[in-house]
Amino acid sequence: MTGYDVLAEVYEWLISDAKLTPPEFAAAFADVTCLLPSNAHVLDCSCGTGQLAVGLAGLGMQVVATDASEAMVRRTAELSEEFRASVRTVRADWQELPDHFNDATFDMVFCVGNSLHHAVGARGRLAALESMSRLLRRGGRLVLTSRTWELVRARGSRLDISDRLVRRNGRDAVVVYRWEIAPHWEQEHHIEIAVAHVDTAGSVRVRSELLSCWPYRHDELKVELRRVGLRAERSTFNPEAENYMVVASKI
Repeated sequence: MTGYDVLAEVYEWLISDAKLTPPEFAAAFADVTCLLPSNAHVLDCSCGTGQLAVGLAGLGMQVVATDASEAMVRRTAELSEEFRASVRTVRADWQELPDHFNDATFDMVFCVGNSLHHAVGARGRLAALESMSRLLRRGGRLVLTSRTWELVRARGSRLDISDRLVRRNGRDAVVVYRWEIAPHWEQEHHIEIAVAHVDTAGSVRVRSELLSCWPYRHDELKVELRRVGLRAERSTFNPEAENYMVVASKI
């Protein structure tokens, strides 16, 4: 997985208002974190700018945050320092995780923010899931969120422009998504994400990044989880909803 080095600097405009602060982000997963002891060992894999990792550390958990993007890891470390949270940060993609951590290290692994589709194809996705599964203790859980790709593909290639300004730190921006949907599921798709800042004088500054992704069906994900020794306990999948969450336990 590569990318997000440009978007790392403006990523807060891509986070929903309800999850903007670390406590709010962690609270969004209260129905799964309540299953953990307060001192649980947790990995936030594909941590982004660190809101979840810092929020979990604020609950007393021992947290490690990893990401393939050096810029994202840097921002997570900065946020940890700002909140005086104890979070270990490591730059690593999914396949590199076993190089940094022993098997059966964590009580819970998070892979949220619709990140799994950046793994290259079915083989890459399975390798990513295998790496995360290896790090879980028996009975530990993987918490994964995903776009509903069945819905995304049905809509086809398109341009999605936010219908409102998003305000962060006193600055306004418009967020734009440009989707390139390939003819077949197994082919590489693209999402270009642009954040256009609008200053008080009306000038616009745009930061954008083109990201590669390889979509998958919900049913495929369930099969792949079983192949790496994980049993799906819960899924919020709805073919008409934009996103869903899967919680799977290590067998």
